[in-house]
Amino acid sequence: MGFARACSVALVGVEGVVVEVQADLEPGVAAFTLVGLPDKSLVESRDRVRAAVVNSGAEWPQKKLTVGLSPASVPKSGSGFDLAVACAVLGAAERIDPAAIADVVMIGELGLDGRVRPVRGVLPAVLAAAEAGYRHVVVPERTAGEAALVPGVSVLGVRSLRQLIAVLAEEPVPDEPAEGHGRPDHAGSGLMVPGAGFGTGHTAPGEGRDGHRPDLADVAGQHRPRKALEVAAAGGHHLLLSGPPGAGKTMLAERLPSILPPLGRQESLEVTAVHSVAGILPPGEPLVSRPPYCAPHHSATMQSLIGGGNGLPRPGAVSLAHRGVIFLDEAPEFSVRALDALRQPLESGHVVVARAAGVVRLPAKFLLVMAANPCPCGRHTVNGTGCDCAPSAIRRYQARLSGPLLDRVDLRVEAEAVTRAELLGPGGRGETSAEVAARVRKARERAAERLTGTPWTTNSEVPGHELRTRLRAAPGALRAAERDMERGLLTARGLDRVLRVAWTVADLRGADRPDETDVGVALELRTGIQRGVPMRAGAS
Repeated sequence: MGFARACSVALVGVEGVVVEVQADLEPGVAAFTLVGLPDKSLVESRDRVRAAVVNSGAEWPQKKLTVGLSPASVPKSGSGFDLAVACAVLGAAERIDPAAIADVVMIGELGLDGRVRPVRGVLPAVLAAAEAGYRHVVVPERTAGEAALVPGVSVLGVRSLRQLIAVLAEEPVPDEPAEGHGRPDHAGSGLMVPGAGFGTGHTAPGEGRDGHRPDLADVAGQHRPRKALEVAAAGGHHLLLSGPPGAGKTMLAERLPSILPPLGRQESLEVTAVHSVAGILPPGEPLVSRPPYCAPHHSATMQSLIGGGNGLPRPGAVSLAHRGVIFLDEAPEFSVRALDALRQPLESGHVVVARAAGVVRLPAKFLLVMAANPCPCGRHTVNGTGCDCAPSAIRRYQARLSGPLLDRVDLRVEAEAVTRAELLGPGGRGETSAEVAARVRKARERAAERLTGTPWTTNSEVPGHELRTRLRAAPGALRAAERDMERGLLTARGLDRVLRVAWTVADLRGADRPDETDVGVALELRTGIQRGVPMRAGAS
């Protein structure tokens, strides 16, 4: 009778749970039983593991084999347990020393020929292992750079089960050619960490591809929407751009990430973990360092926006845009259910998706930008000229953006049609993204310094109670906002959001606190009603 154990990780959303993979061999009729709440893809690992072990030159034990996945109460899915199951079986059969794998976390899928194939979610899995106190991790070679982002963890990247057996048994490591094209070949051995053992495993993340990036200088005219874009970036405020087709709403939204500050280390790890689970990390770039940009089509379902799928839910567009921008072009064309489902993450910064297989909490702290035409044909104006839509059709179209959703949008700006002089004239272009990004960075630094010691870093996160008590505006600054509230033009939530925007406008011009002009600018950006308030230096 033989017994051995290895470890792997089960992912629930973007959070991992360390799973102990136990293998027990007993005399009896040869059989392979897998227990511990596995799904169908995990049950199929019995055939994959058996073929991989045999084709790697090891002998498959002809005994009664039971493999248990503990804790049994945690749902387990996917093929990432293959490597741990194979090593636990070989340890029980005494092909490798059971003590050598007892505290090693192994993540990877096995091909029938013994090759170790990459799986989704390596980064959050290794993060969970590190938090649980494990220090040695084995992953597929192609994901070793991703795993090495976790500090304090020794990473071994392998190309095949044959190589891993040799490392664990302290035998000469066989050469393995790289599979496919464009993959790194590491001196013939195929190990990201050379030598018969575990190393530091800290590989340098990819630098990304050089190429043309959208720049605000490409946008002609649109001075007021550009101002709103800068305020949105500086304070983390949500934005609605309305106007006729061809005015440049999509161009503006695509350039918002170019003026956002780069992600910090912790933010990069959060974003990379979500993208790793979704399986969309770019090859050779294990760490996402720039704010992501996600622009789902208006036919997207609620599940694709919020998260869902068979079994345990997978991240949706709002999670893929975590710490970045999600752009809803033609926002009124989205389904009402999908739009209203955005209300929870807009307030809380995360999504809780409940399914029969379990409840998953996914991060969803994003900047929302919506673009909308004034009517179905797009030519509606205040005086009604040039529009063929019936008044009832215009009302139905505009009502698709519900009041509760719009109440959570801080900035609402009209993008007017670009004139010939702005499009073709020498003075039609505005500042570059680099110039605006410098002001945004300084404004965020001022806000972060002011909010030191609090759980908030940007103005959009500060609760209204703090804005009305501890972080007060200048005396008399709220007169116009109070009048709008008395007239029913502002809700209590709307007043709080005006205060947040006013603080951002003040930060952009380097002021200690917002005054009446700053609040006036915030009201103009909030209500869309032009009040003749000039935008002062620092956010022009």
